[in-house]
Amino acid sequence: MSTPGEYYRSLPPVSKTYGVACLMTTAAYYLGLYQASSIALYYDDVIKRFQVWRLITNFFFLGPFSFPFAFRLIIIARYGVQLERGPFDKRTADFVWMFFFGALSLLVMAAVPFLWSGFMGVSLVFMIVYIWGREFPNAQVSIYGLVSLKGFYLPWAMLALDLIFGNPLMPDILGMLAGHLYYFLTVLHPLSGGKFIFKTPFWVHKLVAFWGEGTQVNAPVQRDPSAGTAFRGRSYRLNGNRNNSAGQAQENPRTQQPDSNKGVAFQGRGYRLGGQ
Repeated sequence: MSTPGEYYRSLPPVSKTYGVACLMTTAAYYLGLYQASSIALYYDDVIKRFQVWRLITNFFFLGPFSFPFAFRLIIIARYGVQLERGPFDKRTADFVWMFFFGALSLLVMAAVPFLWSGFMGVSLVFMIVYIWGREFPNAQVSIYGLVSLKGFYLPWAMLALDLIFGNPLMPDILGMLAGHLYYFLTVLHPLSGGKFIFKTPFWVHKLVAFWGEGTQVNAPVQRDPSAGTAFRGRSYRLNGNRNNSAGQAQENPRTQQPDSNKGVAFQGRGYRLGGQ
């Protein structure tokens, strides 16, 4: 059995970052550090008062501490992690772009008055469920240990559960729309013979390289392994002997001591003019 710390360190970077950000946002809300209305998506405040942070912060609030909040975190920890370790393995930039595209699509949908919601994080989480169901259509899923079904039907089953429990259905539907749009542009359309033009932008690759987490196969931007180091390489002494690293110099301290027989212009005994 792994400890909680080991489990946390084993999580892939993108899902871990988003899940922790959602947890910390709700925790800060309960500590009274901010009002929920100050991070909600209000286009009037974004346009007229230049409160642009609302375009981002609304995706990190998944509601107050409750069973639905815990269930959404479980979705990120399970289905988001399986996506990042499965179809998006060694494709960190592509996975980050999936989140960016989903957020942008939801922001466009929220501009329509009857589709607006102050917090679109629930829709973003449901988008993860929809894409997981398309990537793992034959996986067996058990819902509360009562019903077993294939992964393809998981989004629809969750939609039915929200209907039974009386939860709003619009966030789920918007998440499914955003997920289907992404899956169509990146998978279905290219497989049907269409041209794949929906590539991960270059700036996302640069962002992931700057972040220094995860890997990307055939990335146009490679992370610099020597970043943060002023000089790295082999050192040479003036007498021509090569010292491979500073670590070897520490293991052999004799190499650091100057040779008394070298670097001297004249060697021998000295005599004073008096002959002594």
